[in-house]
Amino acid sequence: MNLIETPENFKSGYVAIIGLPNAGKSTLLNALLNIKLSIISAKPQTTRRRVLGILNKAEYQVVFIDTPGIIKPKYKLHTRMMEQVHTALQDADLLALIVDATEHKHPVEVDLEAMNPKKKPALLLLNKVDLINKQDLLPLIDQYREFYPFEEIIPISALKRDGVDQVEQEIVKRLPQHPPFYPPDVLSDQPERFFVAEIIREKIFERFFQEVPYSTEVVVEEFKERPGSKDYIYAIIYVERPSQKGIIIGKKGEALKKIGEAARREIEEFLGRKIYLELRVKVNENWRYDERKLKRLGY
Repeated sequence: MNLIETPENFKSGYVAIIGLPNAGKSTLLNALLNIKLSIISAKPQTTRRRVLGILNKAEYQVVFIDTPGIIKPKYKLHTRMMEQVHTALQDADLLALIVDATEHKHPVEVDLEAMNPKKKPALLLLNKVDLINKQDLLPLIDQYREFYPFEEIIPISALKRDGVDQVEQEIVKRLPQHPPFYPPDVLSDQPERFFVAEIIREKIFERFFQEVPYSTEVVVEEFKERPGSKDYIYAIIYVERPSQKGIIIGKKGEALKKIGEAARREIEEFLGRKIYLELRVKVNENWRYDERKLKRLGY
């Protein structure tokens, strides 16, 4: 869409989706876009990089910024993740704080007064309200009204898409008049290989427990489109210790094979074409703690 084609009152802006780990930020983004763009997991701290998801409609464009969960950094990777949250807040026209309503308390780790010094408009999205008693909802809303002067408090269930349309409507009301930032056929600013790596990482999170998935990083080294044949994708799964490499590979390579099979199916669905996926596992000791290694991995 160029300026000539843009309606006179077209709206466009950036919306930062923020919250504690496992509040449902990525699930909400996927629901708003009606496509799986961000990986999701029942485990906290799944999202490591900010992901732009672009909602294109005839009269507006919303650029959503899915951010890592807000945490107190324990190592260098956490510090990089929180830097991305603060960058998103600076870039955004509007903030959407999503909280887990089942926690029945406001997220004390989220200091919106400090994080939002420019007083950008903020919405509160009370997620997972389908899992709480209805009589608990109004007292919870009252509690949050005292926590921060939100422009709107919206009960939702991102997983079931309840209230998601209202979220979109409230966001559009507050968008500035502006031409679109991206062409109408663009869903994200990230390349395909980014989402391929994220899908592989999601399958690791689904399969393994405790520290193993958090110690892994996936890098797509080769991505070759081959007309008339399957695309070739070669990805490396980095771990921090040799023992973790053994766990990821599994007995006779069975664990790695299952990761590859699950990832291949979802990648093919995402790309809309067949692929040949090759995975390797390598040790990159203490990469989460090392500034130079993080930079090499794109953080």
